[in-house]
Amino acid sequence: MPKITVEISSDVHVEAARVQQQIKEYLGYASDLVFEFSVLDGKIKLDLITINPRHNQSFLFHSETGADKVDALKKMLDYVQNYKEKENSYTIQWTTKSDSELHTSYFRAGNILEALEKLYYGRDRNTLTVFSVVLNPIS
Repeated sequence: MPKITVEISSDVHVEAARVQQQIKEYLGYASDLVFEFSVLDGKIKLDLITINPRHNQSFLFHSETGADKVDALKKMLDYVQNYKEKENSYTIQWTTKSDSELHTSYFRAGNILEALEKLYYGRDRNTLTVFSVVLNPIS
């Protein structure tokens, strides 16, 4: 009787969950992160979204593309481990049209326009009023 060998391949869902957990642990978030996947030009795009529990608003943390979900997640993990050295820190003060309270949010981005894109991610630009965008000093 011929011997049958079974090759056990890694479950992509298990690997994706493992990398997502590493990202959450590295950033210190529990349930305040959303991993949003989409297809862009035949590749997987991952948008990592943060939710601020104080004012209940979501913002883009960073986007990555990869050959598949695990590849995109591994690129995101690499980003979160190195972004503080590579990007500037910005402080943005803003309000929503329906709320008069002034909010302050912090973003890491390559430039002011990228910081604003992270603020506006997933929302109509007319729903927010931006009062100031400040490049924070390098610490």
